Amino acid sequence: MITATTIYCDTVDDDVTLLVYKDGTAKCTGYRKYGNPGGKPLKTKSNKAGQPLRCEPSACERLIQYRDRLLAEETTKE
Repeated sequence: MITATTIYCDTVDDDVTLLVYKDGTAKCTGYRKYGNPGGKPLKTKSNKAGQPLRCEPSACERLIQYRDRLLAEETTKE
């Protein structure tokens, strides 16, 4: 089972989809596109935004909060 939601992420200035799997792992589609700090897509967006943008999935509060909320809801259902 996968649960997903799409949010606006100001960290990368784009919409991203947060995915949470039944085993508790979580991924963000923004990481695939923007996860490389020296990568062209994020560098281009940083220049347009006039500020540095960074994608750090291991420290992403939005992803962690979404995962934890879903896991807590599952626990209360049981």
